[in-house]
Amino acid sequence: MSEQPMVLDRAGLQDMLDIAPFHQWLGLKIQSCSEDGLELTMPWHEEIVSNPVLGAAHGGVLAALIDLTGLYALVMLGTRATATADLRVDYHRPATAGPLIARGQVVKTGRQISVAEARIFGPDDKLLASGRGAYIC
Repeated sequence: MSEQPMVLDRAGLQDMLDIAPFHQWLGLKIQSCSEDGLELTMPWHEEIVSNPVLGAAHGGVLAALIDLTGLYALVMLGTRATATADLRVDYHRPATAGPLIARGQVVKTGRQISVAEARIFGPDDKLLASGRGAYIC
């Protein structure tokens, strides 16, 4: 974990997150942020369902949530992450109706590349997906 002090508080981080129309559409909300990590929530949208038989969300939405959670965990601590260089996602079970909870934390900050990881949970607190991103600084 980084030794840097937290640069952005919850309100400042939410303001940054709300700048992007995609983030607004997803309805992302910062639930908590500290040097230990970041927690975001996303309400359920029927538009993200790609398997109507299961009522399961498209994996790309989960990947985007992992990517954004990792990125904003870095930004929160003052890292100037500008783009995703690499993203790894593992899907553990289908994401079905209910809000999604994403928890992320910084793994390592660097001068050129920084790394963060994230986990997505359903409303029952079961792990749905996890991943790690490398971000260009």
